[in-house]
Amino acid sequence: MTAPLWTGSDIATATGGRPVGTLPPSISGISIDTRTLAPGEVFFAIKGESFDGHAFLRQAIAAGAGLLVVAEKKLPALGSVTVPLLVVDDVLKALERLALAARARSRARIVAVTGSVGKTTTKDALRHVLERQGEVHASVASFNNHWGVPLTLARLPADARFAVFEIGMNHPGEIRPLVKLVQPHVAVVTLIAAAHLGFFRDIDEIAEAKAEIFEGLVPGGTAVLNADDPQLAHLTQRARAAGVTRITTFGEAEGADYRLTALRSTGAGQRLAARIDGTDVTAEIGAAGRHIAQNVLAVLGAADLLGADVEQAAGDLASWGASKGRGERHVLSLPGGGEWTLIDESYNANPASMRAALALLAQCAPGEDARRIAVLGDMLELGAQSRALHVELASAVLDAHPDLVLLAGTEMTALDAALERLVRHEWHSSTDELRASLLRHLRPGDVVMIKASKSIGFSKVVDDLIAQFAASAAPSMGEPAPHSFRQGA
Repeated sequence: MTAPLWTGSDIATATGGRPVGTLPPSISGISIDTRTLAPGEVFFAIKGESFDGHAFLRQAIAAGAGLLVVAEKKLPALGSVTVPLLVVDDVLKALERLALAARARSRARIVAVTGSVGKTTTKDALRHVLERQGEVHASVASFNNHWGVPLTLARLPADARFAVFEIGMNHPGEIRPLVKLVQPHVAVVTLIAAAHLGFFRDIDEIAEAKAEIFEGLVPGGTAVLNADDPQLAHLTQRARAAGVTRITTFGEAEGADYRLTALRSTGAGQRLAARIDGTDVTAEIGAAGRHIAQNVLAVLGAADLLGADVEQAAGDLASWGASKGRGERHVLSLPGGGEWTLIDESYNANPASMRAALALLAQCAPGEDARRIAVLGDMLELGAQSRALHVELASAVLDAHPDLVLLAGTEMTALDAALERLVRHEWHSSTDELRASLLRHLRPGDVVMIKASKSIGFSKVVDDLIAQFAASAAPSMGEPAPHSFRQGA
């Protein structure tokens, strides 16, 4: 018989809550979202930026919640409730206390991943290779912020062998309290880039914020840094200042501990050769792009540090692929016959990830008499540097050798002007206009890459195209973000 994740009394003890009613002997899971809550789970009624979980208690009860965690100050307004309650001072703080209790009882080897780009991809690949070697617990989707990290940690089973956490931020000081909850054995920083630059003075300040991850490493823990990142020296200095004594690197630079030695495209994937801490390994990767290969080096290095079998991990990468919004490919059928390829990079965008996506498009060979088409939308949260950073994309666009570039969004007017007379391109004021234009242009054999910041809405364009043209790719699994709680990057 599988042991429960928690008992009601365990949760009461960890959170310091006051029970109202008989606490359940078994709790199967933790939820903050009534849309995904399963029978027998405890519902934490946390307050987000747009919604208050206390407004969804009836939905939680209807979904079969076994216990409701509510705030003391909300109690008078709740009325008659038929499910046991745990009354606390602050629901989010109670969730954090439960997360600390989960960490204290855990025997898992834990890795935390941050960086401006590649966090979720690295986390997902780590989960994939580690789950073949023992029970793995990992962040769902991009649950990487002030509610996502404690929620993920509170869900950590006591007997898991490995745990993988993604930690993001939009402002300085956000990573520090989260990593001190997680207390990882390994901390990976994928790459520092101009994401959310509107909230920071410069790239150095972004690096400072990301370096907060080192402050939560357990004594004797290891930092894994990108040897090809211009911020390597800065991050190394911050890691040492935080007391980290072991620092390893991944990349293509001479001397990297986890070093790429060869890379060959295999169409929708690639074949990689690398030297991982003195061991030569090869891997077939079910996802394309040099940036993916870079992330895989970090994955194999972290797996080694966590005590996993590196050669087995490398072999298991063949069955791992890009996820929805992060390079997933769909082969779609046109009504008049023939197929075209859609590369979905719609999850988010900053200058580094935009360049990586354009480089991926450059590797793709369209069919005979077909085209490469880049569909690009605004990169947001770049502050005063936004116009200049959009203009600077022109070189990456040209390097991708597209036959057509379709642009949408206010910020993309800068790139529209920069591309004048250099490549065939169109700018559109809305995603609906852009989608209509793409449909007019499509023909068999085309390869279309779609990328923009998440709030631009290109993911809906992708979904509409897949629905209209019947994708051959299987849908990816994920948990919807609960009630508009902001996520970090």
